[in-house]
Amino acid sequence: MTKKYLLLTMRAATICIAVTGISACQNKEEATLAPTATPAPTATPAPAVTPALDSTRVVITEAVDGSEFPVHLAYIETIDGLYTPIGIRKPDGDGPFPIVLFASGNGGGGMNWVRDATQNTSWTQEQFVKAGYAVAWTRYRAEVELAYANYGKLIEDTRQGRQLLNRGPLEYEDLISIIEYAKTLPYVDPDRVGYMGMSHGGEMAFKITSEYDGLAAAIASEPANHEFLALTPDDTAHVNPESGLMDIESMLMRETDKVRRRIDMQIAQERISTINTPIFVHGRNSDELQGIFRVGYDLLQEAGKESEWKSYEHDVHGFVYVQRNDDGVYAPDEVQLEAVNDSLAFFDRYMKP
Repeated sequence: MTKKYLLLTMRAATICIAVTGISACQNKEEATLAPTATPAPTATPAPAVTPALDSTRVVITEAVDGSEFPVHLAYIETIDGLYTPIGIRKPDGDGPFPIVLFASGNGGGGMNWVRDATQNTSWTQEQFVKAGYAVAWTRYRAEVELAYANYGKLIEDTRQGRQLLNRGPLEYEDLISIIEYAKTLPYVDPDRVGYMGMSHGGEMAFKITSEYDGLAAAIASEPANHEFLALTPDDTAHVNPESGLMDIESMLMRETDKVRRRIDMQIAQERISTINTPIFVHGRNSDELQGIFRVGYDLLQEAGKESEWKSYEHDVHGFVYVQRNDDGVYAPDEVQLEAVNDSLAFFDRYMKP
């Protein structure tokens, strides 16, 4: 017996043990090694193998430092069949619970981002879980510069029996896939799904609700709505010479009058007109984009949409998501406590019986 033949035989035996059990494999091996003048193999149907888990709904559970509520990490299928990660936490018991999906800034970062946010930026979520909500950190694909403005709504068709899209899915459409997934969870009440997004995540609250009515309520915290409002940047926004992409982080848009002069009012009003979800807009007094935050709310009000506004005095962009300090401890200040309590009260009004 050659070395190569022996190696192949060993590999076949390993596979056979995994599928049929060791006894059946021994019989097969004896039949293979015994010389016969006229081999007459009998075709036997392979036994059915039941997978140990559903490969389309794999969930990994991890402890969260300092918390009694673990995180359930999962990958959610998006419109085009690719997967995006989330980290779900819930109160004890079977529910069904209301759930709030949390988003922060631009996308990317994958499961490592979700795990880090869960361990180090989850004090706010912890308050929601203690109040009876399931929660989830979400991730989604990275923002594509001006794709929302330039390529229109996503259109789906088929070609050669397969999916055909007029453009690639965008980050806010990943969130819609996540929302729909959350509604299938056995411990979630599908009629009580909320969304809370900060910065670019806040703008996605407007984008999602402009096209989708599946949320019970949404919070747009410091929403960087320049794209949704079709705003033309001024010379305070700079183009990165290395990439040719716009840097809007330095853009100064504090005054509402300035913002109104620079948006395409017709487009902005058309997008606002289809929103049917109650939205609470958080402002931040010292933010460079405070005028954009406020105009988004003002247009909701002018269109007769159910909406609320409150602005806070805080130095940190994204202050509503409390992070661990340098000592690894959560130490929310008075303004953060106020903002989180306001947010809980808002969701309670729409998502608690």
